Amino acid sequence: MPVLINAKKDRLVAFLSGEIDHHSAKEIRSEIDISIVKNAPSLLEMDFSGVSFMDSSGIGLVMGRCKSMNACGGRVIVKNVSPEIQKVMLLSGLDRIVTISNSSLQKGV
Repeated sequence: MPVLINAKKDRLVAFLSGEIDHHSAKEIRSEIDISIVKNAPSLLEMDFSGVSFMDSSGIGLVMGRCKSMNACGGRVIVKNVSPEIQKVMLLSGLDRIVTISNSSLQKGV
């Protein structure tokens, strides 16, 4: 399964894995959305430590979850992205709408 979800109080952590492309993004999106509705978290953390590849479908995945969380007064944090995925996220401007928590970002990479 490309996503494992852990719900704790008002926080939902989605551990993503494998490749995020057109085919896998739909399943991931569905699983996260179901958990958002079920748990009504104020924070969604998307952990990319297990993601080996991401195309624009991954950007859409994050943006859509950001929209869902904003609608209910919540927010999204993206964590543990590889340098390659970090570059895609920064080029897309994703860092302007979600928090990207990564030690290499803080070092200016």
